[in-house]
Order: sequence, then C-alpha cells, then structure tokens
Amino acid sequence: MADLSTLARPYAKAAFDYANENGVVNEWEDFLFIASTVVNDKSFSTWLDNPAVSAEHKSAALIDLYDTQIASPSDSAFKQLLGETRGVRPDSSASYPKVSVALSNFVKQLSEQERLALLPEVYEHYRRHKAISLKQLDAYVTSAYPLTDAQRETLQTRLAASLNASVVIHESVDPSLLAGATIKVGDKVIDDSMRGKLQQLKTQLTA
Repeated sequence: MADLSTLARPYAKAAFDYANENGVVNEWEDFLFIASTVVNDKSFSTWLDNPAVSAEHKSAALIDLYDTQIASPSDSAFKQLLGETRGVRPDSSASYPKVSVALSNFVKQLSEQERLALLPEVYEHYRRHKAISLKQLDAYVTSAYPLTDAQRETLQTRLAASLNASVVIHESVDPSLLAGATIKVGDKVIDDSMRGKLQQLKTQLTA
C-alpha cells in the first residue's frame, strides 16, 4: 500500500493548481494548515476513524470549525496559531474569508474517499508547490555541530545554485551524526554524515 505522502501528492497538486489559477493560494493554505492541525489531534483523529460518523458530518465539522474559529471576528487560539505560522503578530481583528464553495467541495471529496487523514501530508506538499512557484525552497539541515556563519553561507549559496531557487535553511543539531550533516529538501535527502558513511560501509561489508 502506498504511504500517506504518495497518496497525498495528487490532492495537493490539484488543490494548489486550482488555488494558484484563481488567486486564492493563501486562503487555501490557511485552511489546510488549520485542518491538518486538527486532524493531527489524537482525539479528533479517533473521531474521524469512527465508521458511525458520516463523511458529510466529518467534512462539515472541519469547515464549521474554520468558519467559527478563523473567519469570525472574535479572537481564538486557532487564529493566534495561524498568525504565528504566518510570522505575524496575532490580531483578533484580522479578516479571514469563510471556506469557499470550491474549497468546501475539495474537503467533501477527501471525506467521501476516506482521505481526511491525508490532510497533514496534503498541506506539506501544498506548501512545497507554493514555494516552488515562488522559487523558494526549505532546506532542513541537521549537523553534528552548529554551523558557522561561513558554513551556512556556503551551503545556502551552493544549494541555491543547485536547485535554481532561493533557499531558506532550517537548522538543528544531532551529535549522534558524529560529523558532517544531513540535508532534506522536499522528498530528497542527502546524507553526508559520518554516521551515514559508517552505515554504508557496514552494509557493503555484510552484503
């Protein structure tokens, strides 16, 4: 059976293509973020798996939650979370549109096909489509030691040249790598760590 990421790709592409053509990329991204956050909640996930709950009820619950918690003029924890994700100060007076007919139909289709659990993966793929359209990619770099300014600048320059896009580097440190680093951009992973090289050597010796 295909993994969730693979199953989510066509839905994410269809969603982004529509949103991009109709000038509603940010609106769809906002909804997908909130919906994926809710779906990741254990109690809500259990409710989604309940066969006694109709597909119509499940999709309606997500849409209603967004309309009442985000599109309403009042403040809410979800609106604050969305503001933080956008990198702006949460503002209870911020105006967000209600879920459109097209977006509502998209959610209903996911629900009818029992694919609401894919929403977190759909959101991640959607963000990648948006980043590519803006010529901006996220690179997740995990190194054995913190990067120096020179290393960070060199890495960013090389990645940008290789990917033909501007690159935003997200750093983390994992001493278990021993030396070197791993780099993840989209579905691609480059393992240039000492731990990875030792694992490759072990595999070759035991083959």
